[in-house]
Amino acid sequence: MKLEVLLLNKTKESYLQQGLLDYQTRLKRFNPIELIEIKVKKLSTRSDSEIKSFESTLLDRRAAEGSYRIALDSSGQQLSSEKFASLLSELERSSVQIVTFIIGGPLGLADEQLRQADKILSLSAMTYTHDMTRLILLEQIYRAYTIKAGTRYHK
Repeated sequence: MKLEVLLLNKTKESYLQQGLLDYQTRLKRFNPIELIEIKVKKLSTRSDSEIKSFESTLLDRRAAEGSYRIALDSSGQQLSSEKFASLLSELERSSVQIVTFIIGGPLGLADEQLRQADKILSLSAMTYTHDMTRLILLEQIYRAYTIKAGTRYHK
């Protein structure tokens, strides 16, 4: 099963970039993951809903056709790490070819993006920057694979 994460713009902070690279490297032994950065121009003259709608269109264009889409949003379901590992296992057993994780920009995802998602997940009841969310998601994906493999990382 191929994993991809759609990101709006580049990760700004070097320490977050290092963390993302670290987890991408760690994941290679289980299941490589592709981070797809989508460049977005500043749209400061538009309303929040227009910006989210525009970003949603860009994200939709880059998502792999027919992929299982998991949107990250504060309104989503919160799963334990073990349940998240079970979700990934279930998707593999269901012969899902591609899983696309979708992270919005600072304003979040548009309603239409959330309606199109196969699943909506929340990483926490707390709010994180969209750049920080990237790192937390990759760490949780890595943790899920170590749980599935029975390694000591999760302990």
